[in-house]
Amino acid sequence: MRLSVLLAALLAFAPPAWGAARIKDVASLQSERQYQLIGYGLVVGLQGTGDTLRNVPFTEQSIQSMLDRMGVNIRGASLRNRNVAAVIVTAELPSGGEAGQRLDITVSALGDATSLLGGTLLLTQLSTPDGQLVGSAQGPVSVTGVEAQGQAETVSQGVPTAGLISNGAIVEVTPPRPVEEIRMILELRNPDYATAVRIIDAINQFSQGQFRRAIAFERDSRSVEILRPSGVTQTRLMAELGELMVEPDTAARVVVDARTGTVVIGQDVQISTVAVTHGTLNVKISETPQVSQPGALSNGTTKVVPRTQIDIDQGGGQVAVISGSSLRALVSGLNRLGVKPTGIIAILQAIKSAGALQAELITQ
Repeated sequence: MRLSVLLAALLAFAPPAWGAARIKDVASLQSERQYQLIGYGLVVGLQGTGDTLRNVPFTEQSIQSMLDRMGVNIRGASLRNRNVAAVIVTAELPSGGEAGQRLDITVSALGDATSLLGGTLLLTQLSTPDGQLVGSAQGPVSVTGVEAQGQAETVSQGVPTAGLISNGAIVEVTPPRPVEEIRMILELRNPDYATAVRIIDAINQFSQGQFRRAIAFERDSRSVEILRPSGVTQTRLMAELGELMVEPDTAARVVVDARTGTVVIGQDVQISTVAVTHGTLNVKISETPQVSQPGALSNGTTKVVPRTQIDIDQGGGQVAVISGSSLRALVSGLNRLGVKPTGIIAILQAIKSAGALQAELITQ
């Protein structure tokens, strides 16, 4: 009896399966949504790195409108200061946000300002895409990028024309809350039929022991329908279901980025047996101009005679057989060719054209 109790305890605290994830990490409620907020404002206090008012007329108009509301009339005056920059302010209001909640905001230059370092955002209204006023933002801008400029060289690190303000926005209006309904829709972040079925099985296994009936049902590859039992709130039910472990399944994909040479190969990617050869063509052009001097008693002039040398070297050319029954075998076969990431991208595209790549190839 003691041995069975010990085994049950060990199974209860056993680590999850390899690749398993919580339901709350792979899906979310359809009623839970975030509100995108946007606003237009001014950043002041810049050290000569703001907008050039001649080139950015809307910044000058914004300064005039702001001073008019403060009782300062500068209509007709020509402004030449460069310590002000027009910016776009963006933020995200999470689901369940209430009035008085603080939000992080992003501030981005709209004109030709070169840096927002040391600036302070003036009071800016934030609204939803339909124009509904939701909150306001203000505070000093934190910029991580830096730019140094001299007479002959300019050094820039990061993006000095964009910054953050931690807790810089305040929610003024509480957005409408969704009504708790019996029928709940759980949306998958990465739609997949196998993942949806595994989520249903995990929820029903839990509900059979907790509520004595199944509460999850098939809908499609993107969503799962859940019937909330009576007497259980939506918050408590999602808190319990969100901790259940499932092993998500993903489609076979290969993602390549030709600009950075990045190649990401999914675990289920397979390649039919193919023979691949990859050669590289290197062209080297050397310019060594020479000076031609005229004779001692001639009337000629000194000239520069161009001299060009072109060398062509074609390497590679070895043939390798690639058959990817697993991710490890596929990577091993590509490594046998000894090519760089740009070459691997070209090989994968050629294998896809040949119909031997049993996966979706996504080129960014």
